[in-house]
Amino acid sequence: MGFFRDLSSMGNKKRDINGPLIVVSNRLPFVLSKNSDGELVRKQSAGGLVTAVAPVVVECKGTWIGWSGSFDLKPGDPIPESDPEDKAPTAGLKSNQIIPVHIDKSEFEEFYNGCCNGTFWPLFHSMPDRANFVSKDWKTYCRVNDKFADCTLDALRNVIKTLDEAGNHDTVPLVWIHDYQLLTTATKIRQVCEEENLRCKLGFFLHIPFPSWDIMRLLPWDDQVLQGMLAYDFAAFHIEDYCLNFIDCCCRRLGCRVDRTNMLVELAGRTIQVKALPIGIPFERFVQLSEKAPTFLNMPDDVKVILGVDRLDYTKGLVHRILAFEKFLEKYPDFHEKVVLLQISVPSRTDVKEYKQLKDETELLIGRINGRFSKPNWSPIRYIYGCLSQEQLAALYRDCAVALVTPLRDGMNLVAKEFVACQIRTPGVLILSPFAGAGGTMHEALLVNPYELDEMANVLNRALKMPLDERELRMTQLRHREQLLDVNYWMTSFFSSMGALKDEDEGPPKTMQLRLDDFDMYLSNHIAGAGKLSLILDYDGTLTHLTSHPDLAIMSEETIKVLQRLTRMPDINIAIISGRTLDNVKSMVGIENITYAGSHGIEILHPDGTNFVHPVPRQYEQKIAGLQKLLVEEVCKEGAWVENKGVMLTYHYREAPPAKREHLERRAIEIFKNAGFEPHQGFLAIEGKPPITWDQGRASIYILRTTYGVDWSERVRVIYAGNEDAMLALQGIACTFRVDPSPMVQTAADFRLSGPDAVLTMLRWVEKEMHKRLPTLNRTMSNSRIQNTALVHSISSQMSIDQKEEEKEKMILLARRSKLTT
Repeated sequence: MGFFRDLSSMGNKKRDINGPLIVVSNRLPFVLSKNSDGELVRKQSAGGLVTAVAPVVVECKGTWIGWSGSFDLKPGDPIPESDPEDKAPTAGLKSNQIIPVHIDKSEFEEFYNGCCNGTFWPLFHSMPDRANFVSKDWKTYCRVNDKFADCTLDALRNVIKTLDEAGNHDTVPLVWIHDYQLLTTATKIRQVCEEENLRCKLGFFLHIPFPSWDIMRLLPWDDQVLQGMLAYDFAAFHIEDYCLNFIDCCCRRLGCRVDRTNMLVELAGRTIQVKALPIGIPFERFVQLSEKAPTFLNMPDDVKVILGVDRLDYTKGLVHRILAFEKFLEKYPDFHEKVVLLQISVPSRTDVKEYKQLKDETELLIGRINGRFSKPNWSPIRYIYGCLSQEQLAALYRDCAVALVTPLRDGMNLVAKEFVACQIRTPGVLILSPFAGAGGTMHEALLVNPYELDEMANVLNRALKMPLDERELRMTQLRHREQLLDVNYWMTSFFSSMGALKDEDEGPPKTMQLRLDDFDMYLSNHIAGAGKLSLILDYDGTLTHLTSHPDLAIMSEETIKVLQRLTRMPDINIAIISGRTLDNVKSMVGIENITYAGSHGIEILHPDGTNFVHPVPRQYEQKIAGLQKLLVEEVCKEGAWVENKGVMLTYHYREAPPAKREHLERRAIEIFKNAGFEPHQGFLAIEGKPPITWDQGRASIYILRTTYGVDWSERVRVIYAGNEDAMLALQGIACTFRVDPSPMVQTAADFRLSGPDAVLTMLRWVEKEMHKRLPTLNRTMSNSRIQNTALVHSISSQMSIDQKEEEKEKMILLARRSKLTT
């Protein structure tokens, strides 16, 4: 019992949060409907979340953002105040604390029925065969999420303004976003907060399961969902399994560094804390309801009630449960006329074909079983399709002998907890599926696999025959735990985990410092047994930090020293590819024995002096000057400028005011396209390239072939770190690292690094590992190689790889034959 005493210090004690609270959920904490006079009025919304959180929002004068549930509420329409006689938890929530998000009918269909319930609901419940992946629905989902983000940002700006005017500059607002309908909302919030320097803590709670990697990877937009969830400071799930699933997906899909022991995920230099926080119920409220509720179902004293309460949904396992009850009646005929299964099915998504079919199947099945087993004064199954009040449910929970809670998959399942809370008389038995989140914490319940019909029948027999002392022992433990770990404890735990409680020291933020040993996981297996190692690195943003002007992007002394030492190792070759001109990147790096590639690989220079230039159509070379002039006239304003790279141009706008960047970016892209150039987005920069089939990926493969031979893949391991251009070309060929400070970029890379400091750590790891090897190659050039090198110099620098690549490669290979020993 010591565990419970420790929990009681946090349990039901009232705790104050240390900043304004903004709660964001798909629906507002009440329902708006029209009365007989056609006026909008509030209608109470039941649920543990509303019961627990609404009073906190009221007391701290916080804000609740969500959809009203009514298409009748138009932008600008006032939110009605609560009825003076209203005793609901939301009664004190004033209309000025409510921000409605307006969604039209067509958006709602694609957002809610299409993406939320047609894609995320089945997929997150590990039923991918029921999921639909419709691009239009996904785009609408993102658009609606941005609407929620815009409303949240408006509220956040107003809150911060009020705090600053009162002199509370150190007070940080807390934004708490809920559930699978809003998985990408934080993406925009985080981006705008960083641009406008808005202070806030972002927290998220998922109320449904989070699937394993093999299920999540089926989602075409999985990276955007994961990135959206990683835009938070803190993300919580019901149970540890869901946390570990999420962490595994972040590691395997996004290439994030993770700490599974401490449940931390690092992306682009930010560390996100993940935690299991099982939601509870308003325990005392259900106790009070069960004490006052009159008997709802009159049954003979010798007839025991087995109760099932579920929303009509394919995840709840209704068909399996009814078939298992039929099996029970077959195996244990002594219980005929002595038990009744009362199944309450709450209507859900009645306009969806799949749910209509489930309703029909359930009712046909019940009719068949009742027809098979019924006696003149007894039918084995009673079925209610409809909604019951909480008082009626409390009476059923209190008076039934067995609660049958057997979903095929469920985030938590609060029915099991509500049943336990209402067991104030002769204790019954809880039968619970291990595939509900509650199955991981309610240990005293009888666990049964809902797919095993025979076993369900046996467990039901055991529950009905369980002696009183065992029932009392199990129920006492269950009630004690649920009373302590109620919904208030859950909410307080969430705020505590975010460092949002007044009477608690927030402590230092949890971070994951990149260490040398972290690259053991990334690279040890990749380079094991390799004869040679090729490092292909970008320059700007990879070896140097991005700066306001390219001339300021200078490598650190430590990076230079590590690269110099690596070039002297016999088993390593280094190539640096940049969007800069060849001469510029070579002068900026200034290290010998490196292959340099400028203009994203259009120009390539090997250490021995052999060079290659991919031809660019003359008309594009002639357009450069005019295009640069047009860009200067149209978009080079307020800090934006154009960099001429010979055969391409880069438009830089990172120094422009944030409010004007979108317009400048859009216009620059339009100018590039009109001139026939391909615009490529960088970090607050747009690169205009001639439309040639050549990029860093093809250039990287060309460098590998001309350095090691056409059979290079058999002897060489490749590590690439840089931007996205080369990722697809090198996928499966190299171990790739996307280097980018933004957590929102999408990538085909194996892993991510946040910037040049992380790349330096990687280079140090490579140096350490390669030092363990004995030298296997002599890097001195033989006389024959010197002679052949002179021959290669005579090759035209303008040779086209598409026309004469094979001939040139043979000559270059001849020049390097002495080096290419295995």
